[in-house]
Amino acid sequence: MAKVLAINAGSSTLKWKLFSLPEETVIASGMVDRLGLPNSKFVIKKAGGEKYSETKDSIDAQEAAAMVLTRLKSDGILEHLSEITGVGHRIVAGGEKFKDSVVITPTTLKQIKDLSEYAPLHNPTQAYYIEVFQQLLPKTVQVAVFDTSLYATMPEVNYLYSIPYEYYEKFGARKYGAHGTSHRYVAHRTADILGKKLEDLKLITLHLGSGASITAFDHGEAIDTSMGFTPLAGITMSTRSGDIDASLIPFLMRHLGISDVQDFIDILNHKSGLLGISGVSPDMRDLDAAEATNRRAKLALDVFANRVVKYVGSYVAEMGGLDALVFTAGVGENSVEMRAQIASQLGYFGVTVDDDKNDVHGQERMISKDGAPVDVLVVPTNEELMIVRDVARLTKKAPIK
Repeated sequence: MAKVLAINAGSSTLKWKLFSLPEETVIASGMVDRLGLPNSKFVIKKAGGEKYSETKDSIDAQEAAAMVLTRLKSDGILEHLSEITGVGHRIVAGGEKFKDSVVITPTTLKQIKDLSEYAPLHNPTQAYYIEVFQQLLPKTVQVAVFDTSLYATMPEVNYLYSIPYEYYEKFGARKYGAHGTSHRYVAHRTADILGKKLEDLKLITLHLGSGASITAFDHGEAIDTSMGFTPLAGITMSTRSGDIDASLIPFLMRHLGISDVQDFIDILNHKSGLLGISGVSPDMRDLDAAEATNRRAKLALDVFANRVVKYVGSYVAEMGGLDALVFTAGVGENSVEMRAQIASQLGYFGVTVDDDKNDVHGQERMISKDGAPVDVLVVPTNEELMIVRDVARLTKKAPIK
């Protein structure tokens, strides 16, 4: 019975799940939050629901990984670390170099690091975790699973920007997308629920969380997506602006007295979106609570829905129809109100939700009205399972010796 560890590392968090294969059963999961900060928190949850948590000051990446493996042994989840037959790492940016997940070699690790300019907040951290787990599990195959690989088949007409073509040729300036691992899982799972082949569906998946993106699938391929060269582009997000006029950047830098463009990019990444519009919070739950008495909180929610509707409408036009619309991620899985608001504005395309069916949080469910021309679903994402499946697929080609 193989055990595979899925690693989803961010700049301040380490999320992980340990799966048993071939059953694809989660036997333990957890996270380390506030890495490198005061009151770092380590949490582990066993399959039976038993939890253990510990708070320490400034847990770093090396210690976080070691704590995960140590706890798996001390809690009796593993007898030996050698039971872990593979480790899969979510990597945000694979550029045009990686069109599929890969077994990590010294060469591929260097390439992941070299691609850091495409995801400076993610790739360096994720590459570092690869090195940490290589040290801790030196005989275990490590696999990189790229968010961008889903979009390797995206048509040129959709991934190119209308700038001099040589900028794409020389520098790789194009749309790469993000959240591909989530969109890939949700699309395949939706096809299973509907009892159809993905190749036979016109499908739009809405990954609506703190980071948010939309992907259109036609004939089994991701043909377009809302995020761009970086995850900053697309719809309004919790603290990210989404699409803006590029000329606004030098205009505001001049008025704000900002000389370093990176300082303004930081504003677009961390002080914009729902937070920037509302002035209240980046969390949609806080805005829901405040919208009755705070005009800007309601405005932020309306802008969010508006941007989603615009992208969905453009993708329906691009595909010439729509069979299913799918909500996933934190907001998509849990915000009854936002799902209803978005659906109400897409009624022209046959999108509807049944109020009773839509009253669901974090559970897989069909929420469209009976007989509606477009199926609307809530499908909780499972990036870690997608990662583990890729590890299983690739380690058959690279067995542990």
